[in-house]
Amino acid sequence: MAEKRYINRDLSWLQFNARVLQEATDADVPLIERLRFLGIFSNNLDEFFRVRYASIKRIEMAGKKGRKVLGGFTANELLGQITKVVIDQQAESIAILSEIEKKLEAHNVYMINEDQTTEDQGVFLKNYFLEKVSPALVNIMLNDLEELPRLKDSAAYLAIKLVLKTEESKENQKLEKRYLLIEIPKGIQRFVVLPEENGHIYIMMLDDLIRYNFKTIFNIFEYESISAHMIKITRDAEIEMSEDFSQSYLEKLTKGVKDRSDGDPVRFVYDQTIDTDTLNFLMSKMGIDDKDSIIPGGRYHNKRDYMSFPSLGKQELLYKKYQPLEIPNLIIQTSLFSQIKKKDFLQYVPYQTFRYTVKFLREAALDPKVTSIKITLYRIATISHIASSLSNAAKNGKEVTVSIELQARFDEANNIMHAERLQKEGVKVIFGVPGLKVHAKACVIERREGGKLRRYGFISTGNFNENTARFYTDYTLFTANKSICRDIDKVFSFFEINYRVRKFKHLIVSPHYTRDMLNELINNEINAAKAGKKSGISLKLNSLSDYKMIDKLYEASSAGVRIKLIVRGICSLIPGVAGMSENIEAISIVDKYLEHPRLYIFENWGNAKVYISSADFMTRNLDRRVEIACPVYDEDIKNELIDTFLICWNDTVKARDLGSKGQIGYRRSTDKIKLRSQFATYDYYLEKLAQSNVDS
Repeated sequence: MAEKRYINRDLSWLQFNARVLQEATDADVPLIERLRFLGIFSNNLDEFFRVRYASIKRIEMAGKKGRKVLGGFTANELLGQITKVVIDQQAESIAILSEIEKKLEAHNVYMINEDQTTEDQGVFLKNYFLEKVSPALVNIMLNDLEELPRLKDSAAYLAIKLVLKTEESKENQKLEKRYLLIEIPKGIQRFVVLPEENGHIYIMMLDDLIRYNFKTIFNIFEYESISAHMIKITRDAEIEMSEDFSQSYLEKLTKGVKDRSDGDPVRFVYDQTIDTDTLNFLMSKMGIDDKDSIIPGGRYHNKRDYMSFPSLGKQELLYKKYQPLEIPNLIIQTSLFSQIKKKDFLQYVPYQTFRYTVKFLREAALDPKVTSIKITLYRIATISHIASSLSNAAKNGKEVTVSIELQARFDEANNIMHAERLQKEGVKVIFGVPGLKVHAKACVIERREGGKLRRYGFISTGNFNENTARFYTDYTLFTANKSICRDIDKVFSFFEINYRVRKFKHLIVSPHYTRDMLNELINNEINAAKAGKKSGISLKLNSLSDYKMIDKLYEASSAGVRIKLIVRGICSLIPGVAGMSENIEAISIVDKYLEHPRLYIFENWGNAKVYISSADFMTRNLDRRVEIACPVYDEDIKNELIDTFLICWNDTVKARDLGSKGQIGYRRSTDKIKLRSQFATYDYYLEKLAQSNVDS
C-alpha cells in the first residue's frame, strides 16, 4: 500500500512547520528570536493554505479521487486531516506565545492590552491613534449589505458587535445589534512601543490600541455594549491567466496577480471567544461552508507579524550577530576574473559574504573586455544591487540577457517591476520557457582576451538576492572551467530556442536529463555495493517527495548502499524500515538560518562525485522546471562540500530524526560535547580563513 511506503507530502510539510514551531519553545533560542519563529510558523501556514490546501480543495471539488497523487488519501480525507493537525498546532502556538510573554517580563518587557494601561499611557495611545491610526482605518457596516465586501486575503479584521440603546429597544425590550468590520491597517507597525517607564518597556498590539479607542471611533452611537473579535480569511493563491491573445504574457500575469485577491476562501480563522450570533452572521455573509478549513484561534491573528517583532535594544534577547567572512584567497579588492581564471572558488552564504556575487557582476558591467552577460533571476530583492549592475552593464554597451521567472510564487509583482525596469534600460529579458518554470541559478559572461572569447560564470543553489543571502544558506561556485561555462551558455540557448533539446556534457539539466542521470548515479552506487566496493549516497535537500526517486533510494538501500539524507522540509520517504529502507538515515535541521542548498554526494567506488544543484527531489523539479546540477571538479572545493555536509550530519543540537514519530524528535548524542552545525560551520570557515592568512 502506498501509505506504508510514503508519507503524504502535505502532512510531512505540516511536520516540518511543527519543527519551526518547536524553535519557539527551545530555551536555547533567545526570547525575541522565539517570537520571530512563531511569526515564521504563521507565515508558512498562510502560504500553505493559499497554495497546497487550495490545490487539494480544487481536486475535491472536481470530484477526483486522487489517492495515488495524495499518498493514500482522498482529497476530502486529506482536507479533514490537515484541518485537525492545524487546529492542534494553532492551539499550541497560542500557549507558546503566552509562555514567551511571561518570560519577557523577567527582562522588563511587558505586553499589555487595552485594559492594562496607566493614565499617562492612555494619553499617548489616544494621540498615537489620532495621528497615525485613525486616518488609515476602514470601517465596514454590515447589517444593510446584501453580501459582504470582498475581504482581503490574509488581512486581519476586528469583527465588531454593537448593542445599541434606542427608544424602540427600550419599549420592545429587544436590543438592536449592529455588526461591523475594522481592517487592521498593514502600513502601520503592528507592535506599538509605548514610552518607557522606570526601565520597563511596554508594548501594545495595534489591534488593542484600536480597541482602546472604540469610544472615539463609535462616538456617534449610543450603545449598551461593544465586543470585538479578530477574524482572518485565507484565499486560493492560484493565478488565473487570461486567454486574451491580444495581451502579452507580462500583461496577463500582471492582471492575474491583481486578481489573486479575489480567489476563493480556503481558510477562516476566528477568535474562539467570539459570540455565536456574531460568528454565524459572518459565516453566512461570507459563504463559508464545511469544505473550508475553519480554525478556532486566539485573540490575535496574523502572527506572521512577529517576524518583525522590534529588537527593543535588547541584544541579550537576540541571536549574536556574526560578520560574514571573506572567501580564503579570493581578494575582493582586486579583479575577480584574474583570480577565477586560475582556479574555482566556493561562496557559502551567510557564513561568507554575498558581496562576491555583486562584485562579479559590477566588475563585468565596467570591464571593457566583457562583451555579454547572461543570468537567470528567480527571486530578486526589492532594492537589488544585482539588477542595478545588469542595468549598468547594458548602459555600458554590454549585451545583457536576463531570464526572469515571473511566476516565482508571491514574488510575481516584484519580478514584474524589475523586468519592466530592465527592459527600459536596454536589457534583453526572456520570460522563461512555455510550460516550464526556470528555477536554475546560473550566470555566464563572455570576455575578450587576446583576440579570443573566454567565459566565466557562477552556478548557485539559491537566489541572487542580497536580502535572503543574510539568512538562507546557499552555495555558489565561481568558475572559468571551459566545459562548465559552455554548458551554461547552452542553457541560455535553450531559453531562446526551446524546441531544440541541447546535449550537456557536464551539467545535469531538468527537465530532460535530471531524472535519468540521477537514476544512473544511483545505479552506479548499487553496482559498487554489490561488488563489495565503496558506495554511499549523501543528499542535502529542501524537499524529497517524488515517489519514483524514493523507490530508487529504497532499491539502493536494499542493495546495501548506505544513504544519508538531510532534508529540511517535506520528506515523503520513510527511513529505517527493515526490508525497505534499513540503510537510510534521514535528519532535518531547523535553526537560526534557513537551510537551502541542494548537495548531492555519490561515493562512486571511492572517487566521490559531488554536485551542487537548484533541484530538490520533487516531481516539479525533475520534470516541470529548468534546473541545473553542477559537478564540482576542484578537489579542495569537493572536500569542503563534504566537510560542510558532515558538520550538518553530526549535529546533535538542532537535528531532528525523520525516522521518529511525527518527524520532530531531536537527535541527541550521549557525548558531553554538543555540536550545533550552523555555529560549527561558521567556525570551520573562520579557521579556513585564518589558515589562509597564515599561509599567505
